[in-house]
Formats: sequence, C-alpha cells, structure tokens
Amino acid sequence: MLTWRRLHVKASAVHGLLTSRLVTEQHTWVHGHLPLCQSLSTGTPVRNDFFKDLEAQFAAARQKAADAMPGSSWSPIEINPNLPPERADIVIVGGGVVGWSIAYWLKQKERVRGALKVVVLEKDPTYAQASTVLSAGGIRQQFSLPENIHLSLASADFMRNINDYLGVLDEEPIDLQFNHSGYLFLASEDVAHIMEENYSTQRDAGAKVSLLSPTQLKEKFPWINTDGVVLASYGLENEGWFDPWTLLNAFRRKAMSMGVVQCCGEVTDFKYSVNRAMTTEGKSLDIRRIKSVKVQMPNSLEYQPVECAIVVNAAGAFSSKLAQILRVGSGAKNTFEGISLPVEPRKRFVYVFHCPDGPGLDTPFLVDYSGVYFRREGLGGNYITGASPEEEKEPDPGNLEVDHEFFMEKIWPNLAHRIPAFEKLKVTSAWAGFYDYNTFDQNGIIGLHPLIPNMYFATGFSGHGLQHSPAVGRAVAELILDGNFQTLDLSRFDFRRLLNQEPMLERNIV
Repeated sequence: MLTWRRLHVKASAVHGLLTSRLVTEQHTWVHGHLPLCQSLSTGTPVRNDFFKDLEAQFAAARQKAADAMPGSSWSPIEINPNLPPERADIVIVGGGVVGWSIAYWLKQKERVRGALKVVVLEKDPTYAQASTVLSAGGIRQQFSLPENIHLSLASADFMRNINDYLGVLDEEPIDLQFNHSGYLFLASEDVAHIMEENYSTQRDAGAKVSLLSPTQLKEKFPWINTDGVVLASYGLENEGWFDPWTLLNAFRRKAMSMGVVQCCGEVTDFKYSVNRAMTTEGKSLDIRRIKSVKVQMPNSLEYQPVECAIVVNAAGAFSSKLAQILRVGSGAKNTFEGISLPVEPRKRFVYVFHCPDGPGLDTPFLVDYSGVYFRREGLGGNYITGASPEEEKEPDPGNLEVDHEFFMEKIWPNLAHRIPAFEKLKVTSAWAGFYDYNTFDQNGIIGLHPLIPNMYFATGFSGHGLQHSPAVGRAVAELILDGNFQTLDLSRFDFRRLLNQEPMLERNIV
C-alpha cells in the first residue's frame, strides 16, 4: 500500500511537470519566453485551455485530411481571389466612365437577369492616370456636328434623372454636384461666321442656345472685357459642369449591383483564330476572331486567360496599343488591313487658381477664341483653367508632369486680357491628364473593326468622352445586343470613314 502511494505521488508529479512543459511551449510560440513563475503554473483553467486548443488542432487536422480526399476543392496551390473569371460573354477593356457605362447598359438591356456575364478590366485600380477623373467635368450642347449635339442632349437628360437610372437600393442617392451655369463661347471676327453656322445646327437639333452681341455680352457679364469679341454663344440649359468621379462611381456601383464583375489587370495579349476571305476585287483578307484575352495581374508575373465571345475596346488614350496587339493597321496603306486606330494620348494641363475679386456665382464655363477656358471651382474665389497647345508643341505624353511655364506664357496673359480681375491671381495647384485624341477628325470611333468581327470600339472622343458617356454606353450596348443603333444613329462614327478618308471634323473642340 505504501509502495502504491509513492508511485502515485511520483506519477502525479510527472503529470504536473508534463502539463507545465506543454503549457509553457504553447505560450512561448505565441508570446515568447515567459517568466519562470508563469511557466510552472499548472492551474486547472490553463489545463482546460490546453485541451481545448489540442481538440481544435485535431479538428483542423481532420478537416485538412477531408479536404485532401478525391472530389474536394482543396489544392496545394493557393488561388489568387482577385483573378478574373476564366470565361465571360463580354470583356470590356477600360474601366473609365465609358467602359462602365457600356457595362451598365448591357445589363440593363439583357432580357433575362444574369444571362450575360460581363467583365470590366482596368489596369490602374487607383485611377491615378484615368482621363475621367482628371478632366474638367464639363457638359455642353454647343458642338458643330448633330451627332455630338444629340449625344449631349441625351446624356444631360440621363444626368438630370440619374437616380432613376443608377440609384441602388439602401444606398445614398447620387449627387453629381451639377452646376447649370452654361457654356459661353466667344468669337472673333475671323470665326464669327462659324459660330453662326453652329448655332443654326444646334437649334435645329433642339439645343437651347442664344447668340449675344458684344453689348449684350457686357450687360449680362460686366466683368468681361469684350475687346476683339464680335459674337458670343451662350447655353441656356443642360450645360455646365459636374463631378466626374461621382459619375464614374455611380456607373460602377450600379453595374456591379447588377452582376458585372470588376477586375484589375492589363490585357497584354489575345488568342485568336484567322480566316482568309476574298474581296470582290480578288484580294485576300485575314479575318481575326478573338477567342480569349490574357490578363496580366498588377505587380505580378501571374496572368489569367479569359475566354470570351466579345471584346469592347474602351481603353481610351491607350486603345491603339490594344489594337496593335491584334495587328490592326499592320497592312499596306489604303487597304482594310492598313487601317490603324488613329487614337493617341495627348497631355492636357489643368490649373487651379485663386482670385478673391474674380467673377461670382453666375460665372459660366467660358471658352475664349484664344483657346483658353476657365470656370468656377466651388466657392471662395477659386477657378480652374486650361488650354490646348499648338499642334507642333504638344507636350510629352510619357508622363503626367505639369508645365507651369505654359500657364505663365500662354494662359495667364489671355485670362488677364479677357477678365481684368485675373491680373491678380495665385495658382494653388495643377494636374495633367490625357485626352484619347483622334488624330483623324477629333471625334469618337464607335463600332466594329471590319477585320475583327467580335471587337467593338468606343474611343477617340478627344476630350468629350466623359460628357457623352451615358449616351455612348447605351449606343454600344444596342449595337452589341440588337445589331444596330436604336436610339441615336451614330453610324457615321464607325471605321468606314477612316477607310474612305472622309473625316467628320468637329469644329468646337476645347
């Protein structure tokens, strides 16, 4: 009996030491080394915690073993959750406002909810270089082409009723911060006749525009120096400016609520088939049909091929780079295969300045015949301004650095001449952004490429893509799903004008 008691005491001591050692190792892994008095603790609560942890580890081991069984979803390779899906019906390349507008209208027009799988790819998830958010945010009907005027009218109507279109249940209503102050164009004697022709076109299209003589201009806006002004054109409604970022996010939020998939990555290649066709003149043509796009993940060597039926090139200033991967424009000149996409990035500067004695709340978006524009930016005497440089003096588009000398030499003298109060101003900030500039005729290119029957283009808007995005998105969705334009006839914006060398020149480019 005495022997048994001694053995029992020794066994209990060993058990206590064993328990203490196990508890000490567990805490050391989590917290590091503990003081000796803590490591020798063998209290009941600690032992209970130990056995609970041990049971949790056994449960995790059992689950891992079950996951490794045939038929489970377990894989030794970790799957990146941000990869695009392997398959989609329509891939939209370019997550700017045009791309997201197209995505929204595609889902809006689908006959069965969830019938279309739409993916929007954007290579810059920060939107730090996005043309949409770096623009001046203006909208106007004062164009020279009926198509552009109708696009503006339709887009303005969309924005007035934006919550009817893009409102999301249980989300805050959308406030575009739309300022309805109108556009004011000033014309010199050399271009006054063009302004009169544009005015007739605008009125015929349904735009509310008024022509002002220098005397009428001075009466309405006494802060303007009318020297050199022969005629002015003033938008009476549906013109002004709004917050571009809010419009972009509204399209994106609504489209994603409808099932559109957003992915970050850059399209670096295409897989396509080639079929040879013969023209009526007996010349052979290579027809390329896209099978999939290769999406390179940001800051990674990882990529994902996405099989798709249709690709939409809404890549803006960099849409030509995408087209070149498919050898667009690689053939002989004056042939279908030689038609390149004439869109390139053009850098534009926007300067923010402060002038406490400047024009007040009635300030329109003014465009001088010198090319300089300005508008009010909020309250408190703040404004933004800019101008397009001369063709032969285009700045380097390889970066987004701001040229402050351009303001001093080209913008400020014209500003101070037209608005004498701006002789005393202070530049507070500035930024640069890209136009998706169409070098052929400064107008959008909308539609299919003749040699790529499943790639649609929506690019080359040369500075007015933001304001036209609601109507352009609807038009492209109609073209894809209905086979032709239903609401606005934009057929003159397709590739045929490039082949026929028939530019549709827009004379009111800012």
